[in-house]
Amino acid sequence: MPDSATAVVVVPGTHLMPTLLGPRDEYVRQIERTFPNTNIHVRGNEVSINGAEVGKVAGLFEELVALLQRGAPLDAVVVQRAIDMVNSDQRPSAVLTDDIVRPSKGRAVRPKTAGQKRYVDAIRENVITFGLGPAGTGKSWLAVACAVQALQSKQVQRIILTRPAVEAGERLGFLPGDLMAKVDPYLRPLFDALQDMIDPEVIQKYIERGVIEVAPLAFMRGRTLNNSFIILDEAQNASPEQMKMFLTRIGFGSRCVITGDTTQVDVPGARSALRGLERVLTGIDGLTFVHLGAGDVVRHRIVADIVAAYDRNSQPARPAAEATDG
Repeated sequence: MPDSATAVVVVPGTHLMPTLLGPRDEYVRQIERTFPNTNIHVRGNEVSINGAEVGKVAGLFEELVALLQRGAPLDAVVVQRAIDMVNSDQRPSAVLTDDIVRPSKGRAVRPKTAGQKRYVDAIRENVITFGLGPAGTGKSWLAVACAVQALQSKQVQRIILTRPAVEAGERLGFLPGDLMAKVDPYLRPLFDALQDMIDPEVIQKYIERGVIEVAPLAFMRGRTLNNSFIILDEAQNASPEQMKMFLTRIGFGSRCVITGDTTQVDVPGARSALRGLERVLTGIDGLTFVHLGAGDVVRHRIVADIVAAYDRNSQPARPAAEATDG
């Protein structure tokens, strides 16, 4: 597109302009830094764009307006996510306004990246979904949100949370208390997510009635799980034998999400069930793998930078003697 190209985005209503532009036009400056060959001018409720990437920037402003019209919050982080999506030919308004579940308190749970949206759509469309990726990509959080939505809409009758009991050499038998007390440290991340979406008193009632069940992975043997939403968390610490056992427990009317990160294997000998599993299971109808990456990390910016740094340096280091040769 030639440098002289111009586009005008008309914002429906001047009341949207302060939020669209940001404090002291912060978001406009943010967009101009990302697209340095493009100039943005605002007059009234019109945003004029000219320069080398007019089409992309005009589309970005249209998407931001759509977000505001649908009640989505706008801040510098959301604007940056919208920029990243537009650069990847994704529509932010389709991603950031997809309500998974709306808790009684707080904001609706929504995907925050295109990768997360792809993950949520896969969970909705498949019987078994593997969500694989580094820490902070929302694998467990979004799985719990989908489970709560399925329970509230009566698609399933119960939620089952399970995880291999592998943590820093501890074993369940060495921890005090009953089964719930023993399992709690392992499943605490899932409980934290549940408590953000369901009142704690309701969770306790659900546990007492068996609507929410928690158990170590080993306790799944011999069962058939019907009409359930099952989440297997930290699956990289399951053995191949445990994974086969687990996958064959799934019964009628059930949906299953398996999350894991193959860079955080804690089992002895690194015999992770996830290694090589995609090659074995690819092609099965109703089963899919979704890979999330550093671009899907939604924790503090530094977490994404740490993940990217580890990815860049994932090759094993040469022995010291070899490294100093010649």
